[in-house]
Amino acid sequence: MFLMAAYFRKLALFFSILLHKHLRIPKKPVGADSLSAALQFGFQKFQVLGQRPDLENQVLIFHAETVLLRSSSLFPYFMLVAFEAGGPVRALILFLLYPFIGLCRQDLAVKVMVFVCFVGLRKERFVEGRAVLPKFFLEDVGRESFEVLRRGKMTAAVSDLPQVMVESFLRDYLEVDFVVGRELKVFGGYFVGLMEERRETAFHAVRMVSDVIGVGCFRKCLDREWFLNCKEIYLVSEQERRSWHQLPRDSYPKPLIFHDGRLAFRPTFWATLAMFMWLPVGFTLGLIRAIVAVSTLAVEIKFPILHLIGARIKISNPELAMTNTANGALYVCNHRTLLDPLMLSYCLRTPLTAVVYSLSRVSEIISPIKTARLTRNREQDAALMHKLLGQGNLVVCPEGTTCREPYLLRFSPLFTEVSDRIFPAAIDYDVSVFYGTTARGFKSLDSLFLLMNPRPSCSVRFLNMVRRGAAESGGDVEASKYKTANLVQSMIAEELGFTCTKLTRKDKYLILAGNEGIVGDGKKVGSPAPAVATCSLDIDASITPTGDPPADSSKHPTSSTPAVAIEVTVARFI
Repeated sequence: MFLMAAYFRKLALFFSILLHKHLRIPKKPVGADSLSAALQFGFQKFQVLGQRPDLENQVLIFHAETVLLRSSSLFPYFMLVAFEAGGPVRALILFLLYPFIGLCRQDLAVKVMVFVCFVGLRKERFVEGRAVLPKFFLEDVGRESFEVLRRGKMTAAVSDLPQVMVESFLRDYLEVDFVVGRELKVFGGYFVGLMEERRETAFHAVRMVSDVIGVGCFRKCLDREWFLNCKEIYLVSEQERRSWHQLPRDSYPKPLIFHDGRLAFRPTFWATLAMFMWLPVGFTLGLIRAIVAVSTLAVEIKFPILHLIGARIKISNPELAMTNTANGALYVCNHRTLLDPLMLSYCLRTPLTAVVYSLSRVSEIISPIKTARLTRNREQDAALMHKLLGQGNLVVCPEGTTCREPYLLRFSPLFTEVSDRIFPAAIDYDVSVFYGTTARGFKSLDSLFLLMNPRPSCSVRFLNMVRRGAAESGGDVEASKYKTANLVQSMIAEELGFTCTKLTRKDKYLILAGNEGIVGDGKKVGSPAPAVATCSLDIDASITPTGDPPADSSKHPTSSTPAVAIEVTVARFI
């Protein structure tokens, strides 16, 4: 309590200083600087820029927030930082202060939100800029503006937001050449919530070019150092921004395959209010649903109860999964949440044993079906799966980790070695408030967050049985394993409308968490390694058309995995 009181006293003192400094009547109209600069340089409308035939030979410098994004509010991005990096209490503080922050000028409002969201956060643990924010930034990009800007020979983005918030989004996903944001002050490895002044050398590379075109917004002042050397300036109006369309997913320069965080919606002010109002109801309802799900009630009783309290399960083609073999049946499904094996067991109305790569002890204890932990040793895991299959039905998720987006990770071929008959199943979920997976949070709470959604739904679609050797390649057994795994992957992807990739579990955790994804006893996943800040994956080369197996996978089992540019050596598990 004492620490919390001290925090609020410092917060109040910070507000009083900023309000006293900034909330004063200006001596001239707000738009005077913009108007004088516009008259001096001779601005043009942004629509004219797209009509230039020589745009491919021009260097473009633009203001990221006002030229790329359709929305004029920055609150959702700071709320994501506050909730995902700081926790619900910090998010609630930002939410309660925002009505007063909205009365301030935009530069002051940004400073206040930066202080509330970043003060006290550890610098080395902050990965939300590359793991959470890019998804929401990309969904706010205007198609019309991006199509014009990407035609430039070289692009440089200026941002009033902290560099750690926008750099990954602009450089990694939109392929912007230079990104200049605001650096945050750090003391003892922790952010202090204040931003550094922009360095004079920030645009040294751009200043060396004689002819630079600047792109800004009418409501932003143009007397900035980065516009002084521009030979021409084009301005975007607020009306024009509101008419832009959302950039389609297939138009992203690099696909968004991995992202983290609990929030599944864009946290605008009113949407955040609805979330906080729903939290106590959702928590109670989630506990009730969890109790019903893990209870010993018959499936015929569980389904109506779950449907009554808002959880829906849709089953398609269950007759394709029926088997009369003496030994158990091998079911193979994609991996969306920790509840995948449980949903499969409910739909089949038969007990299953789930083999898992990494599962928290809490989830393992409360699981109503039997689980077996793999060792990541091929021989030992194959022997374990053979033994379990002789005892009953077995379900395996060959991806080894969950993936939220409409992509399938590489299927490990280990499951093709333990049974001649494989029963594929395609699983998908629909959530509106919370994601039921995380790479860095408390994994033992994944299922609870999934069940806390107002109306979570799960669809299970059974596919035609696949026989081992159905994709034989000239009698080569090793090649057949990989081709069979690729065949099952492509069948599931086609059923769900997803895209096959060659990425793996380790690739996901190196990007999102900076570790290999090993989970302890209900604890958070470990902190990221410093070297992962420079990690990059050849994402484009890792996507294969649906049904196409990775090239030469039969000769080089690990060649389908993209190279990770970090200083540590990683080994393939399975």
